[in-house]
Amino acid sequence: MKLAVAATAPFGADVLERLAVHHDVALLLTRPDKPRGRGRKLAPTPAKAVAERLGIPVAQPARLGDDVEIPVDTVVVAAYGLLIPEALLDRALWLNVHPSLLPRWRGAAPVERTLMAGDTRTGVTIHRTTPDLDAGPIAAQEAFDVQPEDDAGTVFARAAEIAARLIGDVLPEPQFTPQPDDGATYAEKITPEDRNLDLTRPARENVDHVRALSPHIGARAVVDERPLIVWKARVADDGSLELLEVQPEGGTRMPFEAYQRGRR
Repeated sequence: MKLAVAATAPFGADVLERLAVHHDVALLLTRPDKPRGRGRKLAPTPAKAVAERLGIPVAQPARLGDDVEIPVDTVVVAAYGLLIPEALLDRALWLNVHPSLLPRWRGAAPVERTLMAGDTRTGVTIHRTTPDLDAGPIAAQEAFDVQPEDDAGTVFARAAEIAARLIGDVLPEPQFTPQPDDGATYAEKITPEDRNLDLTRPARENVDHVRALSPHIGARAVVDERPLIVWKARVADDGSLELLEVQPEGGTRMPFEAYQRGRR
């Protein structure tokens, strides 16, 4: 089936690549290239990099307006990041891939907020894109367990795999069920303050925080008066927080034991 994909972030790039295996992706809508890295050179979005490798045409409007051409009847949205105006929503079927069990964790950071909250179950919801944030009627939904060792990367990968399969099931003849508002929670965007660990809080809460921000952002902590990015941690046998993998300022990721040896 011919479709378009609107995606920007790595999760959207993963969904795009999986959909392209079984579907004719006629167009990728993605956000404009941005300066990245120390040299601040323009770099493609993760989704664009996938599309270029697969030979999929790419459009990168800074905003979506009536002048944007949609050459297909169905658009799959996955971690796109731009507001889709109602005029465009009326011109095609827009199916949003959301990595949570809606109505829980509507919003920008559902995977991170799922892990921060210590949820042991999450999933993927395919719903019709509407003007209201992640509130459109549901076409498909599938749950999966979150294991204690799972981080955001693991959850995103599992969600992308399920999403591509669900989209394949839905596309021939989508049917929608209204989404309930009962139980709705909101996954606010991750801010710089959200990255900071509070080492006075229970170890389990801090471990969940680290899991939520790894491997893509990283949590922050001050240990022995030195700032660190914390990539992996666990609850020790005595119930305390045990750091496993860290990154000092200006340094590289390393086991915490190696970091401690280097400071002696």
